[in-house]
Amino acid sequence: MIRNWNEESLDHRNALLYAMGISEDEARRPVIGLVNSWNEMNPGHFPFKEVIPLMKKTIYAAGGLALELPISGICDGICSNTPGDRYTLPARDLVSSEVEMTAELNMLEGMVILATCDKVVPGMIMGALRVDIPVVMFTGGYMLPGAHRGKMLTLTHTKQAYAAWVAGDMPREEYKAIVRNACPTPGACPFMGTANTMCACAEVLGLSPAGNASVRSQSEEWREMARQAALRVVAAVNEEERPSSFITQSSFENVVRYMMATGGSSNSLLHIPAMARQMGFDITPETFDALSREVPVLNSIYPSHKTHTMVEFSQAGGLDAVLKELVEGGRIDASVKGLFGSIAERAESAVNRDAEIIRPVSNPISSQGGLAVLHGNIGTESAIVKFSAVDKAAWKFSGKARVYDSQDDAWNAILQDEIVAGDVVVIRYEGPKGSPGMPHMETFMAAVLGKGLGTKIALVSDGRFSGATGGLAVGHVSPEAYEGGNIAFIRDGDTIHIDIEARTLSVDLGEEEFKKRREGFVPIEKPATGWLALYRKNTTSAHKGATVFWD
Repeated sequence: MIRNWNEESLDHRNALLYAMGISEDEARRPVIGLVNSWNEMNPGHFPFKEVIPLMKKTIYAAGGLALELPISGICDGICSNTPGDRYTLPARDLVSSEVEMTAELNMLEGMVILATCDKVVPGMIMGALRVDIPVVMFTGGYMLPGAHRGKMLTLTHTKQAYAAWVAGDMPREEYKAIVRNACPTPGACPFMGTANTMCACAEVLGLSPAGNASVRSQSEEWREMARQAALRVVAAVNEEERPSSFITQSSFENVVRYMMATGGSSNSLLHIPAMARQMGFDITPETFDALSREVPVLNSIYPSHKTHTMVEFSQAGGLDAVLKELVEGGRIDASVKGLFGSIAERAESAVNRDAEIIRPVSNPISSQGGLAVLHGNIGTESAIVKFSAVDKAAWKFSGKARVYDSQDDAWNAILQDEIVAGDVVVIRYEGPKGSPGMPHMETFMAAVLGKGLGTKIALVSDGRFSGATGGLAVGHVSPEAYEGGNIAFIRDGDTIHIDIEARTLSVDLGEEEFKKRREGFVPIEKPATGWLALYRKNTTSAHKGATVFWD
């Protein structure tokens, strides 16, 4: 048994379990928590309710006692472009605390953690790695893409359509039709955004059943994976197989390699370092940049591709097919093990059904991975760009700065045509401490794309982006404006240069001018109470995962 009980404590617990109809025989079984994020506010987590009874039955038949323990399950999309978005990244650390508390307070022998969406998957993993008891992760699968007038739709198209309507390029009825048809089923948004990137992270780490990160939600295949997850957690409990038994530094590096090959979300530069840190491993922006130079882009789905979604990715062979190509191309550590087989074993049984959707290393979409880390006198620690979603014509861009101290100000400015082609928009005081909470700048960039300015305007921000963000968007600028980073001292009209291939981000200002502008600096203090105030006080920079759990 994982836990050590004395007789009095165990009897005290059991007396409470008996109150809920659990028998003495059942109370002697290992208690396995189904720590899940099901709720009726979030389509990503909504499907779990239908498989929890199946998992309970499967665990019981294998000798365990599964008890449901719900925790927070949030969705970035629900609060996008509202003050609520400031809570989404801090929610990751809160979720990790809930997992830790739930496991330790209840003295669980093991867990199945169930989540799908952007911050909840990494948050659950962070908590599970701190606790280090046997754990399996089961993710919710992807939703089907929407369609309207023969065109593929996802959630992010609604923002682009709004900008087009405001600009007078689309009738209001057309905009509303896109909203109505964008999300036809539950599951994770069907593009290579943060949710699907994080679900893949759980699988590559070896915590999820094979194929779980590239399966359609509520399908029979998905339900069978739920059964496999339930069986495997019982075996892990019986064998006392903890995450520390198989997860290594190479495991996390493999996650980065996979993410590079698939054009994963820029938010992974916040989440993967934070997860790795829970086990004492170091994944830094420099790790991402080094591996980006080694691992080519093999797969391209929205936003890197205009029409391909998780449907085409899954049909081509999904996650395991990517692993197969990476193994055959020598771009991943195939010896790394997991609960559902080693990388080598997974790759050996995989089939790539479409070499145009998932390409071999010898014929990549791009010779370098999908993310780049930029350096210069803006973001002296680091800044991030998902260049797999940037038209190559915009990889080198210079322009005059248009500076805003919030996304709202910049969004209203572009809707009113105050921002024009050639501008480099600077949105600051949206970092982990400055906002606080580091909301995503997706709304602004969706307006840029909706107005057809994706290669004609650049954005530089200490905020972050949705995994679905396209266009020339540079984020995670560290140090952020609130902490006196150089981004705080850029003024309208300064000339900014972005060079993705050279990995540089700079403004035409010398150190003497920066010194003058720093005199008497007082950061803008945006209001924050409660959890946000605690987060602002304790979080690290984006360069170090934007987490309160760094050391």
